[in-house]
Amino acid sequence: MKPIQTLFILVFSLFCFSASAQYGGYNNGYGNGYGNGYGRGGGMGMDRSMMGGQQQGTPSKPKETPPEETAAIVVEQMKPQVNLDELQAIAITNVLAESIREQGILLKNESSSQDQKIEQIKALRESTDKKINAFLNPDQVEKYKTFMDTLKEVKKTKSKKKKDKDSKDAKDSKEVKENTDTKISE
Repeated sequence: MKPIQTLFILVFSLFCFSASAQYGGYNNGYGNGYGNGYGRGGGMGMDRSMMGGQQQGTPSKPKETPPEETAAIVVEQMKPQVNLDELQAIAITNVLAESIREQGILLKNESSSQDQKIEQIKALRESTDKKINAFLNPDQVEKYKTFMDTLKEVKKTKSKKKKDKDSKDAKDSKEVKENTDTKISE
């Protein structure tokens, strides 16, 4: 008879434990211990299980692309314009990846001022250009300079277009507001 009692108590306690876990634990789920409605505190209707998708704490920041991927993209764009062979492409990819890694370290350095960071990045850029030029023949050096100049111009026009777009959007919203104000006053 004792083994049956033990088995019965074990099954009963397991059932109680699973029912408690299903409804939010002890005095935490439906009824809140005193009949305050569903959930916590007077009918709020939400407990932790209903907020499963929401995370508390710091917002997630976007994932950074690895320096190797960024360098590979730049070299792929550079290959046809500078006429790189495979060995040059690999070497330049490694130099660019290292440069991008170092630039990230410089930018994250909080002990340096903004002016110091700019100077350090300029020095890094010059060093990187020297390393890349060492892998190129004289004809490719000129093509590389042209490629870098066009790359800088593209960046400038993209940032200029963004600024123009932002100012245009602000101007358009101002005009729409003025138009609605005029219609309202009529």
